[in-house]
Amino acid sequence: MEYSITNMFAEKMTENVYVKAFAQGVETEQRELPPLVSVLLASYNHEKYIEASVRSVMEQKGVAFELIVIDDGSSDSSPEILERLQAELGFTYIHRENKGLMATMSELLSLARGKYFCSFASDDIMPAGRLAAQANYLESHPEDPICFGQIILMDADGNHGDEPDSRYTRSIPRITFEEFFLGKREVHGCSEMIRLDVFREMGGYDLEYPFEDFPQWLKFLYKYGSLPVLPTLCCYYRVHGDNMSSDRALMYGTFLKVLSRYSNHRLYPEAVKIWKSHWFSALCYSEKKEALKRLPELWSFSLPFLKRFPKLFIPRFLLKR
Repeated sequence: MEYSITNMFAEKMTENVYVKAFAQGVETEQRELPPLVSVLLASYNHEKYIEASVRSVMEQKGVAFELIVIDDGSSDSSPEILERLQAELGFTYIHRENKGLMATMSELLSLARGKYFCSFASDDIMPAGRLAAQANYLESHPEDPICFGQIILMDADGNHGDEPDSRYTRSIPRITFEEFFLGKREVHGCSEMIRLDVFREMGGYDLEYPFEDFPQWLKFLYKYGSLPVLPTLCCYYRVHGDNMSSDRALMYGTFLKVLSRYSNHRLYPEAVKIWKSHWFSALCYSEKKEALKRLPELWSFSLPFLKRFPKLFIPRFLLKR
């Protein structure tokens, strides 16, 4: 690694690692440099998965980064695992009493030092090269404050295919506010990288909601019009039955609550009908009795709903996810 005079004094530090490396004539570990990217990881009762998740982050190459982990009062062996990993790998680790996901994400954000950051779940796996690819894109496209990528679904045992989930590849190369608002295209919450200063200027995480991604993406898309979606694989997303996304009432109820913030938008009535039809469709796949129970609440005389209504009578094994 070459060290220019500009690099040597790019950051004022107690012990300037650029100067140290220049003097010693050795290559400095990327994690010793001032971080370009902060990875924020909230840990909670994922003792089966947390070690693989942390190691997948710490094995990233090609960009200076930091990993910050807060264990949110886990009652399993996650704290002991993280303490051992922290001693071995040298990331920032905090263990405290339970405060909930959004309070934990806000605390993580307050500790971040990078120009960019991404959140990462304690049960997922980060593919090699993810941080470098997204950071390089944002560095070369300063007009974009955020970029998304792709995911591959993975089961509880870590088995996965090779092809990214087509729900998100359809959003390449950009997604617009209207497309996202109407549920026509999607981005996945574990695939983002965001400019930290812009995120803070826009208010940070919204503590009103139980999860962080959907409200934030609408806010960003509303302001910027469209955002980039890269073909880069960003996450092996683990599906194990305890994911928050499996709580349909919480997830879709929150979606509708978030949409109400844009009730003055001309597309709002259409968006509500579409998202209710998505909720009904998801219930038809996983909980037909609940779909029937919520029929009066979710029904509308609209094409999106009428297209999905027959799913209520089709056996699950014949339905596509």
